[in-house]
Amino acid sequence: MRSVYAILLLLLPVLAAGSGCQAFLIGAGMAQSFEYQKRIEVLAEYEGLEHRTVAIVVDADLGILHQHPVLCDSVASGVGGLIAREVSGVRVLDPRYVREWQFTTPRWNAMPYDDMVKALNVDRIVFIDIHTFRLHPPGNRWIWEGNCTATVGIIERDGLNPDQFTDAYHVDANYPKLKELDRDSASTEIIQTGLLSEFIKHTAWIFYPHLEPKYPDMYKPELDAT
Repeated sequence: MRSVYAILLLLLPVLAAGSGCQAFLIGAGMAQSFEYQKRIEVLAEYEGLEHRTVAIVVDADLGILHQHPVLCDSVASGVGGLIAREVSGVRVLDPRYVREWQFTTPRWNAMPYDDMVKALNVDRIVFIDIHTFRLHPPGNRWIWEGNCTATVGIIERDGLNPDQFTDAYHVDANYPKLKELDRDSASTEIIQTGLLSEFIKHTAWIFYPHLEPKYPDMYKPELDAT
């Protein structure tokens, strides 16, 4: 928000010099802009990773993996990195080890969850099942409209029923915010990177307190850049 405050200081002389009506309109507009830039603290939805060993396991169907072969690796590394940084006392299993286990274990995603958590020898598994990862709206490759959806399930080794998710959450991330952005206005790499970043952020947010925009559709992150 420091950049926004700097803009306000620069505009104060304009407000002082303007006529009453003009000053009122400018002031009202600035007040609205400040309101749109507000962020609020949101508590963790699941707090059971603290002081636990955790594996991030990511799965997606073959159609998604054919188009985005490194998607699961990127999500596992990104989500695991944020959890390791933000959750107190957590120890996240190296995603390379998890990926190797997936490659060398036939039909790993058909295993009972209890067997899965024992095989990885961790207290918790964050299981991310990606349902959608697309960069365009269905049937229209001329518009950028990135969307990634997934179910995020928690497997607890010491839970009442280790063969079921203790908790499950739906994540729906979108990028870019601009509606009907035409294909010539951005590259595939920019849209894919932006969508991946949004999805990783919203998934990791499940597990620790964080700040979210009060008005997501109106918030402009570039104004908070320092």
